[in-house]
Amino acid sequence: MKNELIQKCKKIKVVITDVDGVLTDGGMYYTKDGDIMKKFHARDGMGVTLLRKTGIPTIIVTKEETEIVKKWAERMKVEKLYKGIVQKEILITTICNEYHITNEEISYIGDDINDVELLKKVGLSAVPNDGVIEAKNICDYVCKSNGGEGAFRELVDMILSNYR
Repeated sequence: MKNELIQKCKKIKVVITDVDGVLTDGGMYYTKDGDIMKKFHARDGMGVTLLRKTGIPTIIVTKEETEIVKKWAERMKVEKLYKGIVQKEILITTICNEYHITNEEISYIGDDINDVELLKKVGLSAVPNDGVIEAKNICDYVCKSNGGEGAFRELVDMILSNYR
């Protein structure tokens, strides 16, 4: 791993993640009643737990407003869930103020064009392997794993293996 990436990992105090295409494979399964179901990877949930045990909060920022994301976040004890957010980058100041940190102390993993502006503003940016090229082109790290297949956990493992 490059020394620059290691140094960025050592600074991280908050990890922010998108949902669809990162914690899930982006697929949406509809029941006959129109309810949406999503598949989350168990290792990503353990990633949230590992971060929490190290004192690093996980924050979800998503444009979705589904009950399933809220339930998953509660079950995994995610620190904070921002849902229905179209311009994700506008939250950076709020998060920095609330956690008394700078942009450089935040890691964000996102997969699509609506994530690019936030990815540009954080200290350590990552994208799942199957993320869009616009995100890959500006990120510090492109995961080996696809979204919904442990990409979040891969980022967490990288951060924690280089933690202080």
